[in-house]
Amino acid sequence: MLEVRSRPAAGAGRAPCAAIVCAIGTVALVGVGLSLTIALIAIRLGEQGYSARAIGFNTAAVGVSTLLSASFIPGLARRFGVRRLLIGAIAVCACCLGAMAFRDDYWLWLGLRAIFGAGLTVLFVLSEYWINAVAPPERRGAILGIYAAAVALGFAAGPLILALVGTAGPAPFLAAVFIFLAATPIAFQSGSAPPLEARASAPVLGFLFVAPVATLAGLLHGAIETAGFGLLPVFALRSGASVEAGAWFVTLFALGAALLQLPMGALADRCDRRRILLGVAVGGLVGALVLAVLAPHGLAFAVLLTLWGGLVGSFYALALGYLGARYAGTELASINAAFVMLYSAGMLAGPPIVGAGMDALGPSGFFLACAALVALYLALATQAGRMRPAKGARVAPP
Repeated sequence: MLEVRSRPAAGAGRAPCAAIVCAIGTVALVGVGLSLTIALIAIRLGEQGYSARAIGFNTAAVGVSTLLSASFIPGLARRFGVRRLLIGAIAVCACCLGAMAFRDDYWLWLGLRAIFGAGLTVLFVLSEYWINAVAPPERRGAILGIYAAAVALGFAAGPLILALVGTAGPAPFLAAVFIFLAATPIAFQSGSAPPLEARASAPVLGFLFVAPVATLAGLLHGAIETAGFGLLPVFALRSGASVEAGAWFVTLFALGAALLQLPMGALADRCDRRRILLGVAVGGLVGALVLAVLAPHGLAFAVLLTLWGGLVGSFYALALGYLGARYAGTELASINAAFVMLYSAGMLAGPPIVGAGMDALGPSGFFLACAALVALYLALATQAGRMRPAKGARVAPP
C-alpha cells in the first residue's frame, strides 16, 4: 500500500510539538466556551418559559449543522489552508456568540447556533486532523489521550465559569466570546499545518463506513456520552436518589472519561488498536450490565460508574488513533470528517434511544439501553473484520 506523507512544514524541527500543543490548547478552550454556551442557553430559554422539548430542539441545531457541514471541510481546507480556515472558524463562532449576547430571541438563537455548529465542526475536524497528521506514530495514542482529556476538562470548566459570571445579561455570552478569541493567538503560533494538496480518492460520505471498527466507535461514543450527561440525573431521580446525587453521577462519569484517556492511549501505542477497541467495547458491555443491577448508592456503584465512564469515554481517542495509523493526507482529513459526522449522529440518536429504554424498563433501562448499543457495535464491528480502505484510497501502514 502507498503511504502518503505531508511535506515538511517550515520549522519542522519544532513544528510537531508546537502544532500538537497549540491544537490541543485551541480545542480545550473551544470546549470551555461550548459547554458554557450549552448550559447558558438552556438556562436562559428555561427562564423564558420554553419547554424541555423546545430547548432540546434548539440544542440539536448544532448537531444537525455538523452533519450538513462536515463533508465540505476537507475541500475548504485544501482551498484556503488548514490554519486560515481554523482562524476563520474561531471568528465565526465568536461573532455568533456576540450576536446572541444582545437579543433574547429563540429563532434568532436557533439560526445562530446552526452557523455556530458549522464553525465548531471546522475546529474539531481540522484540529484532530492536525494532531493525527503530525503526531509521532509511536506516541499517537498517548497524544490523542491527552487531547481527549483536555477536551473533557474544558467541558468541565465551562459551567464553573458560568457560575462565576452568572447567567443574566450579555456578560456570560461575552465571556464565551473572549474564550474563543483567546484561541486565535494559539493558532497563529502553531507553525505551518500539513498541507492538503490533492483531492481525496473518495468523497467524505464514501468514508462513513469504510473503517467500521473506528467510525462506528465514534457513533457509539456520541450516543453514550450525550445520554450520560443528559440522562444520568434522570436516572438518579427515578431511582429515588437526590438531585445532588444525579449531579455526582455525571461528575463521576466525566471524571472517568478524563482520567482513563492517557493510560488507554498509551496502551494503544503498544497493542493492536482494533483489539483494544473491541476489548473496550466488551468491558463497556459488561460494565453496563453490572451497573444495571447495582443499587445506585454506595462505593461500589460510584467506582464502577467512574471506570465505565472511562471505558466508554476512551472510544473517541482510540478510534482517532486507529484512523491516524491507517490514513494520511487528504484521506485522513476526509475520514476524520466522516468520523465527526457519525459522532454527531450519535449525539442526536443516543438520548432518545436511552430515554426510551428508561421509559420501558425503569431506571435500569439507562444502562440496559447503553449495553444494547454496545452489543450492536460489537456485532457490527466483529462482522466487518479489519478496516478496508475505500476503493483507491491511499493509506499509511498501521
